[in-house]
This record gives sequence, C-alpha cells and structure tokens, in this order.
Amino acid sequence: MRTQTPEAVTLQLLKGFALLVGEQRVALSSGAQRLVAFLALQEQPRTRSYVASTLWPETTAERANANLRSSLWRALRTGHRVIDASSQEMALAGNVDVDLRDAVDHAYQLLDGACRCDDILTRQTRDELSADLLPEWSDNEWVLMEQEQYRQLRLYALEAMVERLTAAGRHGEAVTAGLAVVRAEPLRESAYRVLIHAHLAAGNRGSAAHQYEQCRRVLLDELGLEPSESLRQLLP
Repeated sequence: MRTQTPEAVTLQLLKGFALLVGEQRVALSSGAQRLVAFLALQEQPRTRSYVASTLWPETTAERANANLRSSLWRALRTGHRVIDASSQEMALAGNVDVDLRDAVDHAYQLLDGACRCDDILTRQTRDELSADLLPEWSDNEWVLMEQEQYRQLRLYALEAMVERLTAAGRHGEAVTAGLAVVRAEPLRESAYRVLIHAHLAAGNRGSAAHQYEQCRRVLLDELGLEPSESLRQLLP
C-alpha cells in the first residue's frame, strides 16, 4: 500500500501573513495568526504563560490564558500540524517552513565576507530582502521589535548584495538592488554610497551624480544635513 506524502506546510511572514498547505491557503482567526507568527519568531519553545502575557499584555493573566487557549484551539482545528504544544510549553511545529528564516539565512550569508554566495545573488533573494515583516501588524510591542530587527538586517544585507553584484560586473542587477535599499530607507546614506559605486563601476557618471543630488536633496529637506564628505568624494 502506497503511503501518501504529507503536503508541505509553509508560513509566509514577509509582505503579510499567509499559511499554506501545498498551494492551498489555510484560513485562521486573527488570534490564531498572531499566535502562529509569534511562535515562528521564537528561537526556542516558550512557556504558555510567557506567550499569553506577551500577546495579550493589557489583560489579566486569566483573560490572557483564556485567549491563548482559544487561539491554540483555532490553530489546531485546521487539521494540519502547525503548533506543537504541551501542558507547559509550545512552539511552531518543526515541519513548517518559514519564509523569514530563509531570508535571514541569506542575509547573514551575504554579510559574511568568507561566503562566496554566488548561488543566492538572485532576483528571488533581492525580492525577499526587499519585503517587510508583517507590514500591516503594528499594534503590539513584540511585532514592532521584530520588524525593526529584521528591517535593519535586510537593509545591510541588500547593501552587501549590491557590493557583491558590482564586484561581479553585474551592474544592472547591482543598481536594481541598490534602488531597493534607497526605496526602503531614503535617508540612508550608505544605501546611496553602494548605489553610486555601482553606477560608477558601470561607467555611468551622470547616473551617479544624479543619485548624489537626490541624496543631498532628501537629507537637506528632511534633516537639514549635507551628505558626508566621503560620499561626495566618490564622484569624479
């Protein structure tokens, strides 16, 4: 008798929340979504009391624990293994693939000077590092902290990707990745630096000068600051 292979379970946290079994999206209540997302962002199992107090900090412990039980029940009733829970602890099930974890792994590889990373200098990597973590969730402190931590990591990783693509002579891809960083954080001078360098490496001095002027205008308008001298010295 042939054993049926279980369908892959995928959790998407970049660009928004989605739980997929195979290619089918699984509907979850808002409370169950937050529970699953929170557990996906933890590096180890968490006690029930810790999860409840973090997700529902403004309620009583009794109410928070009741909310947790309800959200857990709603997540488990989908019929798919998403959460592993005991009487004391819970964690995201080990069979669930999380897109954020792949993006974080790629980010650290790009930032590792000893890693060649040729296999991840791709459009897919650029796109995943251009996406925000749960962008529509901003009503809980734990979400904001995770969002900012990933945001900073992905911006540094995108800049490293620009430098690697420039060094490889893939100037068009380098410029595209550089524009993604500038679009994500228009006040980030280091983003303009790698983008200007990519333009210069391609021999496009006019484009490099245009990006410098854009940086100068944005910094003056928003912060009343001039670009650093080191950025100015990049231009011929």
